[in-house]
Amino acid sequence: MTREIISTPDGGKLELFSTGEELASAGSGVVVVTASMVTAADYTRFAQKLSASLGRPVHTFNRRGRGASSEQAGDYTLDVDIRDLDTVMKHTDSTDVFGHSFGGAVAIHAARTLPVERLAVYDPAVSVNHSVTADWTTEYERATAAGDDDRALAVLLRGLEAESAFSSRMPLSMMTLANKLTAGTTVGKQMREMMRTGVREIKAIIAADMPAEPFLALPLETLIIVGEKSPAYFGVACGQIHDVLSGSSYTILPGFGHDGVNRAPDRLITELSEFFAG
Repeated sequence: MTREIISTPDGGKLELFSTGEELASAGSGVVVVTASMVTAADYTRFAQKLSASLGRPVHTFNRRGRGASSEQAGDYTLDVDIRDLDTVMKHTDSTDVFGHSFGGAVAIHAARTLPVERLAVYDPAVSVNHSVTADWTTEYERATAAGDDDRALAVLLRGLEAESAFSSRMPLSMMTLANKLTAGTTVGKQMREMMRTGVREIKAIIAADMPAEPFLALPLETLIIVGEKSPAYFGVACGQIHDVLSGSSYTILPGFGHDGVNRAPDRLITELSEFFAG
């Protein structure tokens, strides 16, 4: 894996990781757009397995507010990540894109205008006909204003249904206590570092809500994957997009939830490598 810092047209910088650079002669790479609350490092295993299976490079990058990339602005919108994806595609000479969760929303909106040839998404957090809501942000903001990051994080995780079905039903007080106990762990620290960017991104998704019809502009070759155990709202939007996009393929990954990409099961890797191989 190679690491480099690339510049964006607005003077920003992005931390880019490329796996399988020695395979560049086999064709252009696949750019991975990552989810909220995580960094490119969380996709290392996925990138390695996909690159080895596909026989082409796979590029991941830290979106703004992560790693050595520029900070995420307070007035953030999806357009920022779309322009950054355009920069990475041009820099790596790539036309195939994979997006996970929030990264899937970025990829889907971006593919309406960028020169994406093949698009694959897993649990894209795109809002179609108001499929994504976030009434919990008011409670989150009250907690952050009071300096209670443990409670704010609990509100965020429960709102996103990011944890297991069991933990999502836990009382908020118990989730807050659990966050206090994990505050010193690597995962706990990363969650706190990412939660403000995560809330901005949720608000950006809702602001970009639209009906399904504009997604007719997506590439003819689009693969939509939803985890069998993922929160139901991902499937709602994906079903509506699939209904209007006649050339798309829709599949469910059995036995896996929203973190299925990071677990990189062989079945997912095989399906993606066959798709991107055309």
